[in-house]
Amino acid sequence: MIRLIAILFILLPLGSFAAPINYALQADRSEVGFVYTLSGANNRGSMPVRSANIVIDLQQFANSSADVTLDVSRARTGLIFATEALKAASVLDARGHPTIRFQSTAVRANNPRNLSEGGQIDGLLTIKGVTRPVTLNAAVFRQRGAPDGDLSQLSFRISGAVKRSDFGATGYSDIVADTINIDIAARVIAAP
Repeated sequence: MIRLIAILFILLPLGSFAAPINYALQADRSEVGFVYTLSGANNRGSMPVRSANIVIDLQQFANSSADVTLDVSRARTGLIFATEALKAASVLDARGHPTIRFQSTAVRANNPRNLSEGGQIDGLLTIKGVTRPVTLNAAVFRQRGAPDGDLSQLSFRISGAVKRSDFGATGYSDIVADTINIDIAARVIAAP
């Protein structure tokens, strides 16, 4: 259930960070959103993050990684009947498969010298026990209000699209489109 919208990287001087940094997710300031089409109309839903392990190397962006697990049982669609259908065995099967997991396998900046030009994250996405490779677009920003050069607090936008049928989530295909768009807004802070 995922389309991730391409965004720009806006990172400032990178010289002050010379090694990979572990970042902690600010769950209360983050949202894993998705857009699904129900009877021809786009609707937005969300799913909370259960756990996240995020490492960013601002000198060698390719050394960065993410391992994120979502809580399917707490997913919301904005429509009670659609939320229940989403959790049903024929779609995400929240009882049998209570999580969705993304594990990055490669991170690429469009321009390693200028992260403001965006990048991609390749990874393995596991939904309903089925694992498939995906490529997501990513953007990193210094959090609003942070002093120039302070990269201890970052914001991410991640976007992409998946076909739910690729993961066996085929229920209600007569009224719900196969392609799910993802739009993730996440905020992280450097772990102590």
